[in-house]
Amino acid sequence: MPLVKSSYKPPFWMRNGHIATIVPSTFRKVEGVTYSRERIDTPDDDFLDLDWIKRGNDQLVIISHGLEGSSNRPYMLGMAKYMSENGVDVLAWNCRSCSGEINRQARFYHHGATDDLETVVNHVLCQLNYKSIVLIGFSMGGSLTIKYLGENDSRPKEVKGGIAFSIPVSLKSSVDQLTHSKTGFYKKRFLRKLEEKVKLKAETYPGLIEYDGFKDIKEFEDFDNKYTAPIHGFKDAQDFYKRASAGNYLPQVSVPLLICNAVNDPFLGEPCYPYGLCELSENLYLETPKYGGHVGFQLPNADYNYMEKRALEFIKEQF
Repeated sequence: MPLVKSSYKPPFWMRNGHIATIVPSTFRKVEGVTYSRERIDTPDDDFLDLDWIKRGNDQLVIISHGLEGSSNRPYMLGMAKYMSENGVDVLAWNCRSCSGEINRQARFYHHGATDDLETVVNHVLCQLNYKSIVLIGFSMGGSLTIKYLGENDSRPKEVKGGIAFSIPVSLKSSVDQLTHSKTGFYKKRFLRKLEEKVKLKAETYPGLIEYDGFKDIKEFEDFDNKYTAPIHGFKDAQDFYKRASAGNYLPQVSVPLLICNAVNDPFLGEPCYPYGLCELSENLYLETPKYGGHVGFQLPNADYNYMEKRALEFIKEQF
C-alpha cells in the first residue's frame, strides 16, 4: 500500500523526541478506567493476568504493552479508555511478571514470545463470541503483534488485523540506537527495573538464574547474553535479535496492519522504518510522523493522544 501521510501535529514544545517520549510516560494521568481482572493458566503451568473492560460489544481490541510495562501504564490506560468509550470491548493483558506479581516459571517474556499472546487469543475465543478482534501493541507489544500475525498460518478468522506503535522492527538496530544514545537514560531505567526481577528469580531458581554479576551489566546486549538468550533458548543476544525481530515476519502478514513509527523516536534506527517493504505490500500501512517520540504522540489541548485517535480511525476504515 502507499505510505500513509500522517496528520499528527504535536504541541509546539514537544517536537524534541526525548521530550515527546519522557513527558507523557512520566506525567500523563488517565482517570476513570476500571478493569476487571482475570487470571488464566498457561500450558507450561504459569499464569497471565488479563484486565478487561466489557461493554457487551461484538468487537474486541487486545492490547499488548511494552518492555517492563503493564496494563496500568498511561498509554495502555489511555487506549483502553478511548476504545471503551467508542464502543469497543478491551482486553489489556500483562506479560509474565508484569502484573505486580512475579510469575512461577524461570522464563520471563521477550519480543518474540508470541506463545503467550496466542494463549490469550485462544482463551478469548474459547470463552466469548467476538466477531472481530484487532490486536494493538506498543513497542515490544507491537513486535508481538506483528510476529503473531506473520507467523500464524492458522490464525483464527476472528483476528482481523493489527495496529503497532513505536516498533523496533529490527531489534539489533534498536539496541544499537539505545547503546549509543548520548543520554543513557532509557537504558539505565530499563536495566534497573529488570534487575529487581532477576534478583527475585535468582532466589527462586538458584543455579539456573544468577544475580551475582548483574552490576557488571551496562548494555542491553550484556543483559540479553546473560539472561534473555539462555533462559529462552537462544544461542546468544545476536541470535535473539535475529530470530525475534518483527521485521522477519512482516512479509507474511496477510491482514491489514498499521505501523506508526515517529521519525524522531530515540529508540529506533533506520532499519525500523521498512518503507520499501510496505510500499510493495497489500496489507502493510506504514505511517512515519515527523514527531511523536517513542510511545508519545501527545496532542495539544486533548485528554487523548494521537495513537488512540489513529487506532480507532484505522479500525473504522478497515474492520
